[in-house]
Amino acid sequence: MTPLLRLEEPPRKAPAGFALFALGFRPFYLLAAVFAALSVPLWALQFSGLLGHAYLAGPVWHAHEMLFGFALAVIVGFLFTAGRNWTNQPTPTGWPLAALAALWLLARVLVLTPFALAAALVNVAFPLAAAAALARPFLRSGNRRNDFFIGLLLMMAVAAAGVHAVQLGHASWPAALGLPLALDVVLFILAVMAGRVVPMFTNNGVPGAAATRQARVEQAALGSVLALLGCDALGVGGLPLALLALVAAAAHGVRWWLWQPWRTRRVPLVWVLHLAYAWVPAHLLLRAAAVPGCVQPSVATHALTVGALGGLVIGMMTRTARGHTGRPLAADGWEVASYALIAAAAALRVGLPMLAPALTVPAALGSALLWSTGFAVYAVRYWPVLSRPRVDGRPG
Repeated sequence: MTPLLRLEEPPRKAPAGFALFALGFRPFYLLAAVFAALSVPLWALQFSGLLGHAYLAGPVWHAHEMLFGFALAVIVGFLFTAGRNWTNQPTPTGWPLAALAALWLLARVLVLTPFALAAALVNVAFPLAAAAALARPFLRSGNRRNDFFIGLLLMMAVAAAGVHAVQLGHASWPAALGLPLALDVVLFILAVMAGRVVPMFTNNGVPGAAATRQARVEQAALGSVLALLGCDALGVGGLPLALLALVAAAAHGVRWWLWQPWRTRRVPLVWVLHLAYAWVPAHLLLRAAAVPGCVQPSVATHALTVGALGGLVIGMMTRTARGHTGRPLAADGWEVASYALIAAAAALRVGLPMLAPALTVPAALGSALLWSTGFAVYAVRYWPVLSRPRVDGRPG
């Protein structure tokens, strides 16, 4: 029998208020996206001389800010958010979280000023402060499984200290104790995070997918990256480094294949992560090829930073922001556009210099424009998502 009057619940109104510091991913994802979009104009201002006497300039500033600025912001935001789930303990929120975000922002500003010592101290202080903030919930939980993330943040602090000690003229140790070491740490963090979330997101989001992890493959993939880190720290190069990079590339290629990337093509929120991770074995192959001079080392570096880091970051910032704000786990047109822009930036920055080395500068400029636009789209699209309370009214 059809009822004469159907009573329906009124549509739920999204909670009002300001929630940017309600959980770690919110300020750091937004800051990272805005910084990624603005760093290219800042790079242009450096070339033009309009910034005056900056402490860090040129390629050192570019590499430093990619690792200790952009990448570290996303890593800290992810760890503060995931750490709460791993430990069932609170991670920084409110004013403590705002203070950490302000410390990160101050570090970004100081490297563009003449205040060298202040810039060095603040850039070392941020990963130390993040490690201390993460240590409290990890130690309280009694679960030691994730403690190594604290050590990795401390290693980033050591790498930052190495870079600034050399820049300030207080040390003359090998450069591998600075930027290349930080690059290896970031690669290891990406590999660990991707190994935990990509198979899970694939199986949860793609009907019929059976992404798997095999213990020996995982050990080879992660162990080979740690071995590369050790080689860089000790200054080992040449044939041993090339062979190790080839082994690592094979392990990560098998790992990626076990995640069944071909099944994800209809789900943008998932295929973006698979596409990005494919750049990890590509980076390792190019790194091996760079040893005998077959390609420029910068090509291998940008395969990791633009392809793997940029792609995984834009995919993870979308997926986790949606999940932790109570929104549907489905990408819209703006998000797919940002994925495509970052993917195109990687293909242009790596592919064109390999095919036509004389076009390296135009490739870098075009890639930078695509990168900036992709993260600007994310920042504009996600400002209301990250700054407002969850749509389901839950905390976080």
